[in-house]
Amino acid sequence: MATQQRPFHLVVFGASGFTGQFVTEEVAREQMSPERSSRLPWAVAGRSREKLQRVLERAAMKLGRPTLSSEVGIIICDITNPASLDEMAKQATVVLNCVGPYRFYGEPVVKACVENGTSCIDICGEPQFLELMYWKYHEKAAEKGAYIIGSSGFDSIPADLGVIYTRNKMNGTLTAVESFLTIHSGPEGLCTHDGTWKSAVYGFGDQSNLKKLRNESNLKPVPIVGPKLKRRWPISYCRELNSYSIPFLGADVSVVKRTQRYLHENLEQSPVQYAAYVTVGGVTSVIKLMFAGLFFLFFVKFGIGRQLLIKFPWLFSFGYFSKQGPTQKQIDASSFTLTFFGQGYSQGFGPDKNKPNIRICTQVKGPEAGYVATPIAMVQAAITLLTDTSDLPKAGGVFTPGAAFSRTKLIDRLNQHGIEFSVLSSSEV
Repeated sequence: MATQQRPFHLVVFGASGFTGQFVTEEVAREQMSPERSSRLPWAVAGRSREKLQRVLERAAMKLGRPTLSSEVGIIICDITNPASLDEMAKQATVVLNCVGPYRFYGEPVVKACVENGTSCIDICGEPQFLELMYWKYHEKAAEKGAYIIGSSGFDSIPADLGVIYTRNKMNGTLTAVESFLTIHSGPEGLCTHDGTWKSAVYGFGDQSNLKKLRNESNLKPVPIVGPKLKRRWPISYCRELNSYSIPFLGADVSVVKRTQRYLHENLEQSPVQYAAYVTVGGVTSVIKLMFAGLFFLFFVKFGIGRQLLIKFPWLFSFGYFSKQGPTQKQIDASSFTLTFFGQGYSQGFGPDKNKPNIRICTQVKGPEAGYVATPIAMVQAAITLLTDTSDLPKAGGVFTPGAAFSRTKLIDRLNQHGIEFSVLSSSEV
């Protein structure tokens, strides 16, 4: 990747948006980290110089670095102006794209980065956008040596690298994994900015196009090793975690499946089946969620329903999503745990007619998911792109985090930054 002639290693695009502000702070922290052996020239980019300036001033105050805003470049560019995006891409080695919903605003950034041989990382949780970018830009990105890596936030670095970590820690062949996400909150409860809600509304409202895209791609199925992983009921009880769970509706399953396909087809690794769930606590939570889910699925089918969902996120999500986003207190008191239950075969014990004879339980845990863990994951993914160049896929292209980073030191970096991977138990049955 071209670094020499480009003034900035990293450019945060959309730095004045809700999530962009947190990503900006995280890059500033990384820049002043005592472990850094080299300079990290970086810039923020967006439409308004005043807003970008304010974000840098706020970060400077929060981190106690009065000189910060004079050390960071400012690039003015706009999603509706392709020439300005080209100009931004030419100045960066890696662009950190924080402008969503990506289905509306993501492609012009990908296009500008690919054409200018610039790598790009986003935090998209929208399978349709992620898969479409692969089909449209993978070959051109490979030709230009640009790495375009989607879903490098909470969706889906913990899940995607968690499955890879589980496979690496298993003494044998991992064949299937179920993950359970638990979100912990403090006394003031949970809240997420409505940008995430909008992405979900548009995504569920347009599922027929995602199906169409997948049918047209005509991919041959990845082989199933060992017994087929059974899907749980929409509401099921997880004995090990003593909690009810529902299927996780984010991008994790789509991303992990794409990674497993890549590792199987390109690195000849045995593919892992995967299912994702989220724990919801006791019976009361289950009832509340069922009502919210039914409302959502009904309204999302109609144009007017989608408008109502987007206009009143707080009402339709029982207060989980709001236009203001979480308070600092809510962020500080929140954390996540992602527990993986894996099964497979010990060495020399084949899947033909045999039942899986080895089980493993691993965990990824970290701080608040949306605005602490996501910026950490995104920034460490960008640092990995800059530094672990020999361990990345040979040419550029459009990749999932697992496909791009399976051989790099990203898991070690995340461990050092508070997103911790660990083995809870492993046993032969």
